[in-house]
Amino acid sequence: MFSLVRVKALVHSTGMGTEIGGIVRLTKDTVEVEAPIRRELEHFVRVISTIAVVLGVVFFSIGTIAGKGVITSLIFAIGIIVANVPEGLLPTVTLSLTMASKRMAKRNALIRNLESVETLGCATVICTDKTGTLTQNRMRVTTVIVDGEEYPGWDPVVRESPSFESLARIETLCNNATRTEQDCIGDATETALLLHAHDMAAGQIHPTPKRIAEEPFNSESRCMTTVCDLGANGVRALLKGAPEVVLDKCNRWLENGAVQPLGALQRAHLVNLFTRLARRGERVLALAEKAATSSSIPQEDFVFVAVVGLTDPPRPEVEVAMARCRAAGIRVIMITGDHALTAESVARQIGLVRGYCRVVTGDELRSLSADGLATALEVDNVLFARTSPAQKLRIVQALQARNEIVAVTGDGVNDAPALKNADIGVAMGSGTEVAREAAKMVLLDDNFATIVSAIEEGRTIFVNIRKFIAYILTSNIPEILPFIAYVLLDIPLPLTVALILAIDLGTDILPALGLGAEQPESDVMSHPPRPRHERLLTRNLLFMSYAIVGTIQAAAGFFSFFFVLHDGGWSYGEALGSNNPLYRTAVTTFFASVVVCQIADVMICRTRHQSLFTIGVFSNRLVLLGVFVELALLGALSYVPTLNVVFGTAPLSWWHIALSVPFALFILAADELRRLLVRRQVAPVLRYLTW
Repeated sequence: MFSLVRVKALVHSTGMGTEIGGIVRLTKDTVEVEAPIRRELEHFVRVISTIAVVLGVVFFSIGTIAGKGVITSLIFAIGIIVANVPEGLLPTVTLSLTMASKRMAKRNALIRNLESVETLGCATVICTDKTGTLTQNRMRVTTVIVDGEEYPGWDPVVRESPSFESLARIETLCNNATRTEQDCIGDATETALLLHAHDMAAGQIHPTPKRIAEEPFNSESRCMTTVCDLGANGVRALLKGAPEVVLDKCNRWLENGAVQPLGALQRAHLVNLFTRLARRGERVLALAEKAATSSSIPQEDFVFVAVVGLTDPPRPEVEVAMARCRAAGIRVIMITGDHALTAESVARQIGLVRGYCRVVTGDELRSLSADGLATALEVDNVLFARTSPAQKLRIVQALQARNEIVAVTGDGVNDAPALKNADIGVAMGSGTEVAREAAKMVLLDDNFATIVSAIEEGRTIFVNIRKFIAYILTSNIPEILPFIAYVLLDIPLPLTVALILAIDLGTDILPALGLGAEQPESDVMSHPPRPRHERLLTRNLLFMSYAIVGTIQAAAGFFSFFFVLHDGGWSYGEALGSNNPLYRTAVTTFFASVVVCQIADVMICRTRHQSLFTIGVFSNRLVLLGVFVELALLGALSYVPTLNVVFGTAPLSWWHIALSVPFALFILAADELRRLLVRRQVAPVLRYLTW
């Protein structure tokens, strides 16, 4: 049987005029911040492209003026341009980000935007909420204040109090959690209240009566009110929320089951009691009720019934994560809707703050000017309590105005603006779909420690991309100098354009990709975040790649080239045709020298500070595969007749390759010494040879 039900509804506002619409507008008005790695890659591409084009034009001009012919000069200019462009940059960056994302997925962090991993790596501030992120989100009632006295939450004395019926009624009916046969479903706080009422009453709770009206909890009102028809007991309004808010709505209180006037002394006594709970780190809620005559939500003249203190234990791994953040130079700022004393107590338990701590409440923040907020943020141990989502966004924007790179956690619809505006928004897996859509990373386990692991991955990505650049740029010098020597010294061309392309598009690619998979160095979380102005391509990196390692490689190539020519009877000034076997052997030997030295180069690029023996020479399988492919390509270009014709190469003997081995060993030994001096903080080395 179906019955016809008629209802009347009053539409107050629609669309963008609703509360949800206001959040949508705030989210749309926020600007998504560009990822730092994108800016750095764009800068790097501009610099390298400029260098490549300028060198190409210069060498074309030199070759033409020197009488080498327009076609020959143009071909070599194109080769120089190609030699300076790091063709493996895009796959290396993509591989690094993808592998980091895969590793993070195994640690319960889902990356929605690949660039976000690196962004988190350079974060200077993490704005985190408390419940569920720093704590276990396993609320349990631990304290009850009833009849003006404090008791343990599960003390039988609470059940025997004449006020217990009202206490259990509010816990049950001013509540949206539902109880099943096995468990409770709903918000952690409401679930804890429902379980407390049910278990303390030994299951003797009447079926849920008809709910007439509800004013749900929100960050502005900080309370929840329901109006229920209790049948014979009439209609009652039930209230729970922040104790200071509930207390302001009450003019009477319940003492031993009797309603008494709530005077100044009683108010002061209750404030002292719930303040003591907050100082212990308990989440404090006050409960009140009153008789109602209609479905309208009353706002005053309630009867104060009880105070409930709930404990949410901190996650055991958070204290270690806080210590890692401190060692890494990352500030962590708690932004919570809980009481100020509760926030401070939890912050001290997990090691977030030490010594003096300033707690800024939402009411205080509302009265602060932009300069006042900036001054508050200068305090190392600053927390924000009783804040609204709009205030959370304001804090994020104030930090960004100080050139901080900000990561923000959130789980609700109201957090969407702050999550979107942050440099990287981190949503909780248990949060709303809106929050997850606005964020760039989702914590599947809602665990703060997972963020710290992601920071380590992000820092590793930036360093690995820089290692790739250092490696790929080094071979530019032995590719450029042969043409300069060919033009200025009137010698046979030591390295052809075809072999330059073979280096850049063949032998260098896979080892370079292997650097993108390098594991983090042990000190990656022991130094501050990189400054916002620090470039991916630095002067020291160019100096190391071009002036030192690249020059050594060029020296190895020229030594091998002239040794082979001299051994074959060549004398200076003698012309050699491109099909001359001696010339082909010499050119192939120059090419082999670059390949051998690049093997040493990829090894030293694997670590910036640590010893190569500490990280393990054979620990990166992708680099080893790259070295094997490099040698295989060298063998193919040297011994496959068809490739000899295409690339102008010739078969080599073992001693041809051995000519460059001392140079490669020197590169390995010299850089091992450099890393040792860097670890010992030798000032000149730190200044010029740290990349």
